[in-house]
Amino acid sequence: MEEILKKYEEWLNNPTFDEETRRELEQIKGNEKEIEDRFYKELEFGTAGLRGVIGAGLNRMNKYTVGRATQGLANFILKEGTQEKGVAIAYDSRHMSKEFSEEAALCLNANGIKTYVFESLRPVPELSFTVRELKCTAGIMITASHNPPEYNGYKVYWDDGAQIIPPKDKQIIDEVNNTDFSQIKTMQKETAVEKGLYVEIGKEIDDKFVNTLKSLVLNPEAIKQAQDDIRIVYTPLHGAGNIPVQRVLKELGFTHVYVVPEQEKPDGDFPTVSYPNPEDKKAFKLALELAEKVDADVVLATDPDSDRLGVYSKDENGEYIPYTGNMSALLIAEYELSQKKEKGILPSNGAFITTIVSSDMAKAIAENYGLKVYETLTGFKWIGEKIRQFEEQNTYSYQFGFEESYGCLISPHARDKDGISAVMALCEATAYYKTKGITLWEQMNNIYKKYGYYKEGQISIVLKGADGAEQIKATMERIRNNPPKMLADFEVLEVRDYKEHTIVKANGEKSATDLPTSNVLYYDLSDKAWCCVRPSGTEPKIKFYMGVRGENSKDADEKLERLTEAMKKVVE
Repeated sequence: MEEILKKYEEWLNNPTFDEETRRELEQIKGNEKEIEDRFYKELEFGTAGLRGVIGAGLNRMNKYTVGRATQGLANFILKEGTQEKGVAIAYDSRHMSKEFSEEAALCLNANGIKTYVFESLRPVPELSFTVRELKCTAGIMITASHNPPEYNGYKVYWDDGAQIIPPKDKQIIDEVNNTDFSQIKTMQKETAVEKGLYVEIGKEIDDKFVNTLKSLVLNPEAIKQAQDDIRIVYTPLHGAGNIPVQRVLKELGFTHVYVVPEQEKPDGDFPTVSYPNPEDKKAFKLALELAEKVDADVVLATDPDSDRLGVYSKDENGEYIPYTGNMSALLIAEYELSQKKEKGILPSNGAFITTIVSSDMAKAIAENYGLKVYETLTGFKWIGEKIRQFEEQNTYSYQFGFEESYGCLISPHARDKDGISAVMALCEATAYYKTKGITLWEQMNNIYKKYGYYKEGQISIVLKGADGAEQIKATMERIRNNPPKMLADFEVLEVRDYKEHTIVKANGEKSATDLPTSNVLYYDLSDKAWCCVRPSGTEPKIKFYMGVRGENSKDADEKLERLTEAMKKVVE
């Protein structure tokens, strides 16, 4: 605690930090628990950037931690010699997002690096698109995605529009870690604008982004035929998706789009939800109330930075049923691939990319359409890396990619999850199936009948603070050192340890993994089942994923329940 209090006193007395910061820290004097939480570690610039609670202190999101991250990034860009290409910057609706985006821009400008800054909030996929469109060396997105309101974050993208990966992530991290708060450069905005270093962007990029998405539509005639018969309810959950979603759906011809009025306007407090996450059923309360009133065919929600999409539609009894991230992504994948095949535009060298914690149905769909399937670690940056490899090596043509956490990408126009194009694709699919006399739910069941009843589940255990971080570490080590032989009635056929790069089969046979180092344990089980354990990269959680394949829906549900209960016992 002595070391922590020393850091606290330094922030109180160091002239580098402004009066406002000192006032905030004075208010917690004597509160050892709060001081410890703010100073027990530095807010880590991880492999995707920063994410943390907003406030003064080392372990907080504030202008100093943002400035330090940006100065480190600037140092790296200058060493790379790519500063002339500039950096694109976007932000979402969270508290301090605009201020942090400006802080980052002016730091880069003070280092002689031009910035292209959106004049108001924009979604993640548009930032990724912009980096590529403007041929920037990097991009910064100020967002904490679906975290609670007290959080914000800072994600770094490289010149292909994907989040940074090895070795660049580690090199940037080293630069950040070697930067002192007193070394952060900045300049006046007026001066930066006069020198042509701070450039505001908006409408022109918006038009290009939306037009690119519209060009991906496969059945415009189906939209025209069904546009008056489909009712769509959408909520941006107070985030950045509202304007681009409404615009693209309107320009495609959808005439009955109902936006949840209480959640339409950007608001960093997210006052109508406890957690602005389309994975959370509670986030759909207002959308489902509106859906009942207007008799909606489909109910859609994007998270604050609009890379994730949550979905509900009516079942055969007229009840609104939630789709998991796997279900909605695979529904979109089946639609996109079946229509490309029907139109003769599915390439012979097509590739389908999924992650190790996503549904195994992806492999069945890929096989059905003659696509090469690739599995990556969790995190869309690894899918982005694969797309880049395909292009550089001129091997495969990217056709679809997704991860179970409610995110997919229907084309390589961006290199991160794109909730805007996912909304568009799902609404197009709804129109197409309407012209065939079937609902989305009926089509989902057709997919199960075609490929098998794949079901997936997840458990997350939240462990906050210094003690929580230690518990997560200890739990992972305990499970790593004591691999189970059976989970429920499923035999463990193979254990993959992506931290140790080992694959150990039940008979003791060993081989090496072929994915990057990551603190992940994966269990390949009998009867086409699997499970996986990993700490969250962005939240104080340890996460458990499970998947099964059943003979029918009931069989799959029962298998998943047994496996889930077995996984809970592993944690105890």
